[in-house]
Amino acid sequence: MKRMNPRRTALAGSVALLAVGGLLAASAPAAFALPPGPAAAVVSAQVRAGTPAAHQVVTFFEEYRRAVLGTSGEQPSEVRKRFLTPALDRRLDAWAQEHDADPVFRAQNVPVDWSVQQVKEEYGFASVRLTEFWGGGGSQDVWFTVRVRDLKIVELGDQPAF
Repeated sequence: MKRMNPRRTALAGSVALLAVGGLLAASAPAAFALPPGPAAAVVSAQVRAGTPAAHQVVTFFEEYRRAVLGTSGEQPSEVRKRFLTPALDRRLDAWAQEHDADPVFRAQNVPVDWSVQQVKEEYGFASVRLTEFWGGGGSQDVWFTVRVRDLKIVELGDQPAF
């Protein structure tokens, strides 16, 4: 009988647990999302890749966040112009003036982590919920409507558009 190496056996078990955990995280409903932290980073990275519309929202959000933080070499307005329809971009400018806050984050500060889930798709549009997590605790949902044919973000707000 062949003797098993205990280190190799433990490593194989850990890899199997990570694989199963990743599958569960990718299929878990948003209600079971983990709070920000090391484990949440793994979960949200997998949830983020779920659908083309959810992926587009994540890409926009990450690029916009880097621009706001000044780490991308791009202005937030430039990122918005690439991902949003001109009409939405104008509405967000008006929202920012009215509320004295960032119109994408819907706050005056920058979230430390986030998770994304496409909620539904109808009539060529996808509704995507992005949950922002704040450094001091707490979270907030921001709803995106994405036109499926070209993945342009056509609406963004505190409530789902449809």
